[in-house]
Amino acid sequence: MKRLENKTAIITGAATGIGEATAHVFAEQGAVTVLADVNKDKLDQVVNEIKNNGGQAVAYEVDVSDENSVKAFADQIKEAYQTVDVLFNNAGVDQQGGKVHEYPIELFDRIIAVDLRGTFLMSKFIIPLMLDNGGSIINNGSMSGHAADLDRSGYNAAKGGIINFTKATAIDYARNGIRVNSISPGTIETPLVDELVGSKQEKMGEAFREANKWITPLGRLGDPREMATVALFLASDDSSYVTGEDIKADGGILAYTWPGKMLIEQDEWKKDTE
Repeated sequence: MKRLENKTAIITGAATGIGEATAHVFAEQGAVTVLADVNKDKLDQVVNEIKNNGGQAVAYEVDVSDENSVKAFADQIKEAYQTVDVLFNNAGVDQQGGKVHEYPIELFDRIIAVDLRGTFLMSKFIIPLMLDNGGSIINNGSMSGHAADLDRSGYNAAKGGIINFTKATAIDYARNGIRVNSISPGTIETPLVDELVGSKQEKMGEAFREANKWITPLGRLGDPREMATVALFLASDDSSYVTGEDIKADGGILAYTWPGKMLIEQDEWKKDTE
C-alpha cells in the first residue's frame, strides 16, 4: 500500500521548487493533492503533469498572506473534501534587504506576511478540518531560522518564528491527534535561489554554487525532491510518534561551529566534492 493512500494533502507554494517536488511525491504515494499558489498558470502545469503520471491533483489560486483568500480556500476544501489529512505550509518568499537600519519596512512586512503569517492563516483555517480525524501539519522552516544570514533579517525572523510556531501548534493539538513538525532546508536548487544569487549559467550563480561545495559538508546544494521525501516521512504514519520537531535537511551546515579548517585547507577540502 502507498504511504499516503486515501489521504487528502494540501501543499502551498506548490507551483515551483520544494512545493512542486512534494506535490509529485505525495501524488506518487497515493494522496489526493490539493495544490495552492498565487501562480495559477504554473500550478495548472503541475496538476497536468501529476494527472498524466496517474496521480490525483487539483489547483487553487490562493494568497496565503491574505485572510479572506485563505478563508475562502478553506471553505471550498471543506465543501469538496470535508476533512484534510495533511497540510504542508511551504509557501514563502525571500530577498536580501540590507542591514537592519537600511532594511525596507515594506520588504520586512512582505516576508513576514507570506512566510510567517501565511503559515498561521493556513493552519488556523485548515486545522478545523483535521479535528475529527487527526492529521499531520508540516511547516517549511529553514536553516536561516536557526542561524542568521547577512542582510536578510526579515527572512531570519520569519523562519525562526515558524520553527517556534510549529512547537506551539504541536502542543495545542497533540490531544486531537494532529502532529505538527517543521523542516529546515539548507540551500536547495530552486527558482528562489536563482532569483537570489543567479542561475547556474550566470557568473554570480556559478560562484555561489562553487562556494557551497566547501561550505556544505555534503559538498553540494540540495535537490527539491530530497526535501519532498522528508515531508513525506512527516506526512505519513511512519512518523506517528513525532510532533513538535524540526528536521534539519541542510547537508550538514548547522553541524559545525566555524569553518576554520575548511578555510585554511580549502583546496584539499574542495577536492572531496569534485
